[in-house]
Amino acid sequence: MKILLKLAFSSLLALPLTVNAQQESFPEGTVPNEHNLEGVQWPRLDAQGNTYFRIHAPYAKKVQISFRGPMTREADGYWTYVSPKPETVGFHYYQIIIDSISAADPATKSYYGMSKWVSAIEIPEGLPYDKVQNVPHGDIRMKKYWSEMTQAWRMCYVYTPPQYDKNANESYPVLYLQHGGGEDETGWVFQGRMGNIMDNLIAEKKAVPMIVVMDRGYALPPGVPTVRFDNPQTNAFLAGAAAPAPNAAQRQTPRPAMNMQRMLGMFPELLVKEIVPMIDASFRTKPTRENRAMAGLSMGAMHTYSAVLSNQDKFASLGAFSGGSAGPVDQIDTLYDGVFANPEKFNKQFKLYFMSTGSEENPERVKAFADAMKAKNLKNVVYYESPGTAHEWLTWRRSLREFVPLLFK
Repeated sequence: MKILLKLAFSSLLALPLTVNAQQESFPEGTVPNEHNLEGVQWPRLDAQGNTYFRIHAPYAKKVQISFRGPMTREADGYWTYVSPKPETVGFHYYQIIIDSISAADPATKSYYGMSKWVSAIEIPEGLPYDKVQNVPHGDIRMKKYWSEMTQAWRMCYVYTPPQYDKNANESYPVLYLQHGGGEDETGWVFQGRMGNIMDNLIAEKKAVPMIVVMDRGYALPPGVPTVRFDNPQTNAFLAGAAAPAPNAAQRQTPRPAMNMQRMLGMFPELLVKEIVPMIDASFRTKPTRENRAMAGLSMGAMHTYSAVLSNQDKFASLGAFSGGSAGPVDQIDTLYDGVFANPEKFNKQFKLYFMSTGSEENPERVKAFADAMKAKNLKNVVYYESPGTAHEWLTWRRSLREFVPLLFK
């Protein structure tokens, strides 16, 4: 009897799956988005980069895909959308907007971006450097610690290279790697695929084994609210999409400038006074400035400039991804107490000064600053421009790929 019941139950489970599979058809040449939940078929994309969305919302009056446009109501209660042209290669945030309510797509994994949990669709680059490969893998650990400066428990992610646990007598250099505005310490782990990039570079012997620390870039005094990045224009910028066009009233109303000091908060100081000592006490690090580097994207690049250029006794290498420059190029000699004015001192202090940007995010200012540094005979200055990308994760994955092999050599 038990066997018969088990067989009958199995048949009932299998029946609707078989019927659905026979009934559902997909646009020719399409595959599921790689960020879909396991077994979920929509959204989809084709080899040209066109995207296809299908959402079940039978009682909705209007459904949209953010940064793309309205969906079309079908007779069966589903709404569909097909991109009018191929989307750019890379990782792109999106939300479903149902009758003016925005939410993450329940069909996909969620990522913290734009100061909220949102969905993502990926147009594959087609290269292996950020994919899981059959190589030795490091570990990504969660480290909780108490901060006296913020009077709160904080958490960071820490990548330890392959063989870290086996080679108990070996110490490693450390890279402090920061996310951008509207994201958090999970950004480089999930959106940035930092672990895959590090594993592959180390396996190819293009990079030395190192520890990578990714902390939350928001640090304010107790009771001060965190800066948020959830207005439509900023959301579009962070998603790598064009911002919604302002209406006439918005064009005539000046937007308040973001308080840069409040956005940076206490994080650069927190990093130097609390995070670096905590990591040195908790992991087998090489606790010297020559074996310590910092890099970040966008807001994280600004954190990097502030922390490294103000604490040259703690860091010898710097990476700024899509973070502009350290200041106006016509003021280069006065920035950060004249750090760029003395080539002899600069060349002794910095083993690597790396600046990168996407070719589609107005790179002129960053390149001009890098050229000015080189013209002053400042050494170890590297400028990288990611072809065809804007202010987005593909720019930053590529930047990490180019930056890490230059460290700690």
